[in-house]
Amino acid sequence: MSTLPDFTLETAAHAAGHLRVAGVDEVGRGPLAGPVTAAAVVLDISRIPEGLNDSKRLTAKRRAVLHDAILAMAEVSIAHASVEEIDSLNILRASHLAMERAIAGLATPPDMALIDGNLIPRGLQIPAQAVVKGDGKSLSIAAASIVAKITRDRIMWDLAQQFPGYGWETNAGYPSKSHIAALQNIGLTPHHRRSFKPVHNILYQDKTVSN
Repeated sequence: MSTLPDFTLETAAHAAGHLRVAGVDEVGRGPLAGPVTAAAVVLDISRIPEGLNDSKRLTAKRRAVLHDAILAMAEVSIAHASVEEIDSLNILRASHLAMERAIAGLATPPDMALIDGNLIPRGLQIPAQAVVKGDGKSLSIAAASIVAKITRDRIMWDLAQQFPGYGWETNAGYPSKSHIAALQNIGLTPHHRRSFKPVHNILYQDKTVSN
């Protein structure tokens, strides 16, 4: 049985003198289309929403309820890195850029950041700790994972209305069979990541055929 995230890492940071601790997570490294989205969340220890967990372990309905509770009870900042930035920088650097922007967007700068993953974004100006699978360990990171996922899913739903046929309202831009088939049959949109292999290959094929 998997354990639930708790406040251990935040408590340790508080004990070390870091009173405002932000949990930070990103969503959208794997999709072929759309931005990468990050959230930074500073929880109020006296008002932590019940049931926080890694967003991937929650039902869509539960995620939506918790998303609203987090926005009501915590300090939240959301930021993105664009498709153009993903293609020019690479997805890892772009996801770190989104994290840096999310932290910078908090109304009051945090004293420390708990970052989901094994790397700390290089542009960070505050103390930080990388936490592997942090969304399953830290309540603050779990909260950030929920906010980032809901936000990005809604962006992709909106884009799906403008660019029907790719299934973004259900696959959120990930490389599902139907998304790959649509890429081959309909072609690319401005929101596709040209640096990602399946998209790049279709671009290359088109150029080969036209030549």
